[in-house]
Amino acid sequence: MTRIDAATLRGWIADGRELALLDAREEGEFATSHLFWAVPCPLSRREIRARALLPRLSTRIVCVDAGHGLAERLAGWLEAIGATGVAVLDGGTRAWTAAGYPLFAGVNVPSRTFGGWVAQHYGTESVEAAALKAWLVGGRDVAVLDSRTYDEFHRMSIPTSISVPGGELAYRIADLVPDPATLIVVTSAGRTRCILGAESLRRAGVPNRVMALRDGTIGWELAGLKLAHGRTERFSPGPPASAGLALQRARAFADSCGVTVIGPDELRRIEADAARTCYVLDVRDPAEFAAGHRPGSVPAPGGQLVQATDGWIGVRNARLALLDDDGVRARMTAAWLRQMGHREVFVVDGGLEAVTAPGSGPAAIPEPGGKAETIGADTLAAAADAMVVDLAPSIAFREGHITGAMWGVRTRLEALRDKLALARLVVLTSPDGGLARLAVAEAKTLTRAPVRVLEGGTAAWIRAGYGLRHDRTTPPDDACIDVCLRPYDRNSGVEAAMRDYLSGETDLLQAIEREGTVAFGVPAAA
Repeated sequence: MTRIDAATLRGWIADGRELALLDAREEGEFATSHLFWAVPCPLSRREIRARALLPRLSTRIVCVDAGHGLAERLAGWLEAIGATGVAVLDGGTRAWTAAGYPLFAGVNVPSRTFGGWVAQHYGTESVEAAALKAWLVGGRDVAVLDSRTYDEFHRMSIPTSISVPGGELAYRIADLVPDPATLIVVTSAGRTRCILGAESLRRAGVPNRVMALRDGTIGWELAGLKLAHGRTERFSPGPPASAGLALQRARAFADSCGVTVIGPDELRRIEADAARTCYVLDVRDPAEFAAGHRPGSVPAPGGQLVQATDGWIGVRNARLALLDDDGVRARMTAAWLRQMGHREVFVVDGGLEAVTAPGSGPAAIPEPGGKAETIGADTLAAAADAMVVDLAPSIAFREGHITGAMWGVRTRLEALRDKLALARLVVLTSPDGGLARLAVAEAKTLTRAPVRVLEGGTAAWIRAGYGLRHDRTTPPDDACIDVCLRPYDRNSGVEAAMRDYLSGETDLLQAIEREGTVAFGVPAAA
């Protein structure tokens, strides 16, 4: 196995060639301290994450952890499935800091740092929560637009706001806010999507005054104000009447950022280039993608893509091809990705001419060791001696799980060894059953009992009419190593977590000066 030192990795990060820097720890562990350009690829979800992050296994890959052997295990697995250029950072993050290089906390760090740069570079105007509240109470003509996903908005939102995810803002704004005298305030949970959403409208040349809600819903709550819950107000689906104006605005912004426009034939040529990695990303609303999409493309709603590039793009200096139906959302997204430093970003005009049937998706992930034996929901409900292990994300387990189920992380099932050793029947589940199928081999090493997978996962249990148990305290906060808990997800210390999150956001711009490989703004052409 190839091992490299911190200085070599630092040179690889800066040399302009393709590089996938994969952190093998669980997301919660990753979030405590990691390299700026590292992308989480937890060993427990390696088959799922690696397939999404690595369209081309021959690219250069470096695996990293905190020096506890996870990186070596991920590297070995990658080599076993055909990766040819895999190395491990010798000594992990400890060696990185010993060499004098900085580490960063949290997730989506490149995007969050970029949000701070945008605010500073463009002078994005913002408003405090108390002032916005006074405007709303006083009847001022103000439109509050929430740039998060609809699910996040539905969970909690600013009163009177409507859901318009960031990638939709410039596309739909003229329909949503036709009066140029109306003040527009863009909000999100924290800072990044507030800033990027507001600045998207400003860069698109919207005539209204546009502001970001300073610190989003977190700032609203810290100001002692109440959030609304369960609201459903959102933009109207379908192309807006003002789509022509939106395209004109998006073209101007994209052209100023050096975005390249290609056609379907050129995209096919780029995809066929075995020497380069290409991500084909559909930036439309998820419902549009589900209704029909180009084969091989991945759903990546524009605003969320820019806010969390490390969720989709695992290879630094890869090519990015963006698809939508009429070019507006792709151009707005591409312009921001160019300013983040991505050199080869393409908008594909006519990229949706050939779409798949609704609901089609990627091929199933092969199951290690052959097909898993399954058990149906009705049979499980009648099995009094079954021990259920749920591999859902910890926060999803809190929201609802089969009564009596134990929560676990696939690669840390040793923690349940004593209980599994006493089981007469072990049933693994996960939200859709996919991760449970992948965990069968690990579970079989810990028990002599038969190991089955709940067919269709917990979703099938619900469809069969069986209920779930809700317990927000299980697992406790300190056990949730698989996710980076947001302040709202915590059971205690919520206000302190909010303040820590916001202070961390403001410190990022200063921190990247020490990192030395971060350069925002429109890059030179590749």
